[in-house]
Amino acid sequence: MAQDSGIKPVAQNKKAYHDYFILETLEAGIELFGTEVKSIRQGKLNLKDAWCFVKDGEMFVNGMHISPYEQGNIFNRDPMRQKRLLLHKREIRRLYAAVKQEGLAIIPLKVYFSKGKAKVEIGLCKGKKLYDKRAVAAQKDAKRAIERGMRR
Repeated sequence: MAQDSGIKPVAQNKKAYHDYFILETLEAGIELFGTEVKSIRQGKLNLKDAWCFVKDGEMFVNGMHISPYEQGNIFNRDPMRQKRLLLHKREIRRLYAAVKQEGLAIIPLKVYFSKGKAKVEIGLCKGKKLYDKRAVAAQKDAKRAIERGMRR
């Protein structure tokens, strides 16, 4: 029997893969409260318009919507609050320098549980132009046509 990797995917930001070139990915912990973790385990999470920024030497994710936990009553937090990401200082400094010098963006790509802890995969991204998106769509269409031809 194969050993379980302990990774349980929760959400993926498909819009980010469409709108950006992903240059580099990095795993980060996320600071959450109890009812937020329970809500994420139920899959009530939206990453669509989320982005990361650095403030006072700490990295935060903004725009990540975690729906309130139904049984959470007074312990529920604001669904759109800024959540702190847990990274080493040198990683934060390196990402901040890339964002400032090269005009890149830091976008959360996935949220998953690894060994019981909530993790976020963030990507250092460069925005796509409209013609880049068209080229990628054309490649997908060509690949799909080839696969269909092989089935017959």
